[in-house]
Amino acid sequence: MSKFSASVATTGFALLLLAAAIPVQAQTAIQNQPQPTLSKVRIVRLSAVRGAVQLGSTVGAGFGPAIVNMPVVEQNLLKTTVGVAEVEFEDNSTLRLGPNSEVQFVLLRRTGQGTTVSTVRLLKGIAYVSMVKSSGKVANIFDLNFGDRNLHLQPDTHVRLEVEGQQAQLAVLKGNVQLPQADQPPQANQPIELSRKHTATFAMDGDTQPEVAKGIESLSLLDSWDKQLDQYHSRVASLTNFGGVPYSYGASDMLYYGSFQNIGGCGMMWRPYFASAAWSPYANGTWAYYAGTGYSWVSPYPWGWTPYHYGSWSFCQGAGWGWMPGGSWMGLNNIAAATTPARRLNAFKGPGQLPIAPHPPTVGHASLVPVNRTVLVHSGLDAQGSFVFRKDSAGLGVPRNELGNLRGFSRHTMQRGVATTPVYMTMAPRDSSGMRTNGMRANGMRGERNTLAPTAIHRGYAPSSGGFPAARSSGNFGGSPGAGRGASAPMQSAPAMRSAPAAAAPSGGRGPR
Repeated sequence: MSKFSASVATTGFALLLLAAAIPVQAQTAIQNQPQPTLSKVRIVRLSAVRGAVQLGSTVGAGFGPAIVNMPVVEQNLLKTTVGVAEVEFEDNSTLRLGPNSEVQFVLLRRTGQGTTVSTVRLLKGIAYVSMVKSSGKVANIFDLNFGDRNLHLQPDTHVRLEVEGQQAQLAVLKGNVQLPQADQPPQANQPIELSRKHTATFAMDGDTQPEVAKGIESLSLLDSWDKQLDQYHSRVASLTNFGGVPYSYGASDMLYYGSFQNIGGCGMMWRPYFASAAWSPYANGTWAYYAGTGYSWVSPYPWGWTPYHYGSWSFCQGAGWGWMPGGSWMGLNNIAAATTPARRLNAFKGPGQLPIAPHPPTVGHASLVPVNRTVLVHSGLDAQGSFVFRKDSAGLGVPRNELGNLRGFSRHTMQRGVATTPVYMTMAPRDSSGMRTNGMRANGMRGERNTLAPTAIHRGYAPSSGGFPAARSSGNFGGSPGAGRGASAPMQSAPAMRSAPAAAAPSGGRGPR
C-alpha cells in the first residue's frame, strides 16, 4: 500500500475513532448522574507479557496467569517473578514492571469530562512510568504511590522507581517531578523539584527528607528494554497520531503487525500479516471472568486489543477475515456487540463462528477458560539460529519492532509457508563480581543475582562481541507463548530458554533479508 493510501486509511480510521469517542463520554456522564465526576469506564490493558507474570483475580481466587491483552481493572494486583510486563493506558502512557516486582492499581476512574484518573502503588521491585504529552486542555491525572509517599506525575515525564524493604529510589529519566516535603502539612508544603537525570533516595520507615543526587545509575538491560519499548510507542504512534483522539489507543500495534488493504468487493480492511484466508480471528483465545461484568474475550495476538474492543470483523471471499472500524468502544464485555443479530449477519458470514461464553466460574474454579478450535501457530526461533515466520501465526511470537518491517516477510510466508532470517541476541552485562544481574543494583539496596533480564533479539549475525547466535538460546520473544491456552510460559535463566511451540509448517526457503 502506498504512503498516500496508508494516510487515507489511517485518517479515515481517526475520524471514526473520534465519532465513537463522543457517545462514549456522553454515556459515561449519563450513567453516573449521582456522581458524574467518577466513572469506572476505563480501557487499560496488559500490552506485553514475558516470562512468569501473574494478575490478581477479580473473583477472589488469588493470582492467575497474566495474558497479553487482558483488561486491567481497579484493585488488580500485577506481579512478576522471572518475567517482565507492560501496562498501557488510554492516552498511550505506559507502566513497565521489572522482575520480582508487584504493583497495585488502586484507582482507575474517569471524570465526566473524559479525563482519566489513575493511582498506582508499587509494592516492591522496579517500575518505569512513561507519561505522554497532553493532547487536551486538561491533562490526565496519574499518581504513583510507594509506602506513604505519593508522586503526582505530569505529562511528558518518564521515571524509574525502585522499592525494596524500607528504602525506595526514584530516578527522573525525562521531565521534572515535584517531591512533597515529608515534615510539612499539605497546606504549607513547598515541594522539592527533582529534575531530569537526578535521583532521590527515600527512607520508608520515617518522615525524613529524600536524599537528592545528580546522575542516574544504569540498570543495564532493564533500562535498555524500557527505552526500546518507549521508542517503539513513540515511533509507531507517529504513524497513527489521530489528531489527539484518546481512543486511537492500541492502533500502533495494529499498524506494525498488519496493514490496511483495499480489497475488491469488500472495501478498505485491516488484515494481520502472516494470515491466510483460512485463518480465523476467534479460533484461539481465552475467556477471562470479571466479577460484575462476566466474561471478556482475550486475544493472544500482540495486536489483539483494538480489533476486539471496537469495530467488527468481516470475511471477504478469497482474502479472508479483515477488520473495519465503526460503532462504539467496548470495555470488558467486548463480545456482546459482535453477537447482536445485526452485527452477526454483517460480520460473521465466513468460516468460523463466534465463541460462546461459558457459565460464570464457581468458587475455587479457574476464571480463565481457553478456546482452541485449531492448532495455535507460533513464529519463533529454530535450532539453526534463524527466526522463522510461519503462515497463520498472524504475528504471534514476533517481537515488537525488533525484526524490522514485516510486510516482506509476510508476503514471502504467504507464498512459501515460511520465511526465515538469521538473528542473534544480546544479554545483560556482567557486574563487577562476574555475575549476570537482572538489571537491578548489585550493591546497597539491591542484591538480586542470576535472574534473567529481558533479552534483546536482532536481525543478522552476531558481532565479534556483545552478542551470541540465537541457536544457543531458543525462545519466544513475542509475548506469551501460552496466551491461547490461558497461561504464560516461564522464562528461564539465561542462556537456556524455552523454545516457542511450533505448529507444523510447510517447508520453504529463506525470506527477505
